[in-house]
Amino acid sequence: MMAHSDFESLPVLGAGIGLRKQHFGELKKTDLPVGWLEIVPENFMNFGGYPQAILDLCAGRWPIVSHGVNLSIGSTDPLNEEYVDRLKSVLVRTRALWFSDHLCFTSVGGEYFHDLLPLPFSHEAADHVVSRVKQLKKKIQLPFLLENPSYYVKMPGAQMEESAFFNKVLEDADCGMLLDVNNVYVNSRNHGFDAKEFIRRLPLHRVGQIHMAGHFDRGDVIIDTHEGPIIDPVWELYKFTIEAIGRPVSTLIEWDTNVPALADVVAEATHAQGIVEQLGLAEAVSPTVSPYPLPMGEGGPDAERSGAGESELWRLAERREAVGV
Repeated sequence: MMAHSDFESLPVLGAGIGLRKQHFGELKKTDLPVGWLEIVPENFMNFGGYPQAILDLCAGRWPIVSHGVNLSIGSTDPLNEEYVDRLKSVLVRTRALWFSDHLCFTSVGGEYFHDLLPLPFSHEAADHVVSRVKQLKKKIQLPFLLENPSYYVKMPGAQMEESAFFNKVLEDADCGMLLDVNNVYVNSRNHGFDAKEFIRRLPLHRVGQIHMAGHFDRGDVIIDTHEGPIIDPVWELYKFTIEAIGRPVSTLIEWDTNVPALADVVAEATHAQGIVEQLGLAEAVSPTVSPYPLPMGEGGPDAERSGAGESELWRLAERREAVGV
């Protein structure tokens, strides 16, 4: 019997792009077909001024979803209540449709490593994450998705395959999956497994969003750099993934290194949408209704820059989901 979940009913937004500071100026006046935007909430948690004004402008024009990097859902530290409160404020202000983070840990003993570290695929780790997701869901009543991260070493103590680990966590916590197709490709090459078989074993009924990105192939190892353009084998895996899911899924183009002009990133999003249309699975973009009302906070398109210098403004925001090359 085919499994089903509420995440199959998330709005279908088509293909979108990440909101990056390199495109702030262009986004204020663009007529390009930007379908929707994904934000890294840490970029906007403690800052006002120009970045907040751009965020408000974009939230008034396009659907917004949130993709965090500092939740550290797999950490043994207590869930960071201050972080969760700031995250919720960003979600409310942008009227985000859903939010996501990574099935990993990024901190131990209150120290953040600015990297996405893999968990052991054990029953204990799965149960620990499930407990923390349930705690999070009590604080933020929005659909929550977990992403499969890229990783370069396998943590000891595994009792199951990664796909089984994902199935257990997502089913027991009743949360969704952000399926990063490029990460599947990177991991399959680095760790020697069949990418398509891995995808077949995932809880595809819980996939509410897809990530696509570029990477750097050193020959001996592939590094998840989020630098495009996306290569043909990853596009082929994307097509396979959409076919396996059997429905259109909101797809996001991540381009975080050597970010090009807005038109180049939008072109990648257009290509993703074209693949879905070729498969005959495209449908009209769903109406987007956020549970949060339009915020009446300060800021807006004409807000002035804050006194903070840009280097300080983005010091913590410029984190990449990759190790250094």
